[in-house]
Amino acid sequence: MRAAAFLSTFDRFTIAPMLVTIAADLNVSLGGVAAAASLYYLLYGLMQPVWGMLSDRLGRVRVIRIALLSAVAPGLLSALAPNLAVLIASRALAGGLFAAVIPATLVYIGDVVPDSRRQGALADQLAASAVATALATVGAGLAAHLGLWRVAFAAPVIASGTLGLVLARRLPEPERNTAAVSGPLAQLGLVLKRLWAVLVVLLALVEGGVILGFLTYLAPSLEAQGYGAALSGLAVGLYGLATLIWTQVVKKAAARLGRHVLILIGGAFLASGYTAGAFDRHLFGIAGAAVLVAGGFAFMHSTLQTWATEVVPEARATVISLFAAALFAGSGVATAAAAPLADAGSFGLLFALAALTAVPLGFLGSLARLRYDRK
Repeated sequence: MRAAAFLSTFDRFTIAPMLVTIAADLNVSLGGVAAAASLYYLLYGLMQPVWGMLSDRLGRVRVIRIALLSAVAPGLLSALAPNLAVLIASRALAGGLFAAVIPATLVYIGDVVPDSRRQGALADQLAASAVATALATVGAGLAAHLGLWRVAFAAPVIASGTLGLVLARRLPEPERNTAAVSGPLAQLGLVLKRLWAVLVVLLALVEGGVILGFLTYLAPSLEAQGYGAALSGLAVGLYGLATLIWTQVVKKAAARLGRHVLILIGGAFLASGYTAGAFDRHLFGIAGAAVLVAGGFAFMHSTLQTWATEVVPEARATVISLFAAALFAGSGVATAAAAPLADAGSFGLLFALAALTAVPLGFLGSLARLRYDRK
């Protein structure tokens, strides 16, 4: 499960450090290449409910295996793309296929891990994704520096095809509770009737925009200041390494602090990180922003994920798929909305807007979780 999450995350984070290089190589604008990232995130989000329903019908592990194998073709097409149109289409298709992996792994954990240990298990899963984020960001930055951005698209899908063939078939399917609700529409209706479930999904929508959407522009903001793609990727790659460390902090803090406090801490980290990026867009400022945003992701996202697994246990796959759909839809929308500011070089304003959004996200999310716990 962690290997599958690793590859899915690795593929998702390869493009950000290479935006400037790809734009120059294909002779298109930065905003045009950013569309490939935003559509990837958007399809990644929109396909979550579809894969969630399929995982109920076909099984969690089988869906992961299908996705890993199917992603090979569009991934290789991304590597061979002769123009922007092919790149955008192939990246969008890859995003729609890799979309199956993360929610299926989360539901798998929800199926087999008791609630008392679930946040720790989800934090470990997040740690695997954090390592992938760091390696993808650094590796893609180096690939862009060497003019090998096409290799960065090919490598994760070749590995995912291998994992789909060799490893996924060895993982047993968990037992699923299908007695409560039958049929995807009935499950969707059950979720929509629970106001807390709807609220968690809405929080994920905003969180996706703040964390994953604006995060895309940390590396390009450094390159706009004259730093090379390799150094920019290395600096932003600290996000993944820091997430790995922060998740271990969260595992210890979760036993001592209320979950509403964890969300509030996450919001504070996000606001601080993007504020740092808004005021200092040089190497140390952006590196510091990456570390702080990673702390926000570890504290807030792992807590919201855990909340999503418990809010409607009899329709867990549906909640998780909607949660993930909202997360990456928000990411795609934010990436696209911020592209004009990036094209204009207004990265300070871009990060300031992210910081301003993080404040009410952390505050309202914390209040909501506190009220949920009391009820």
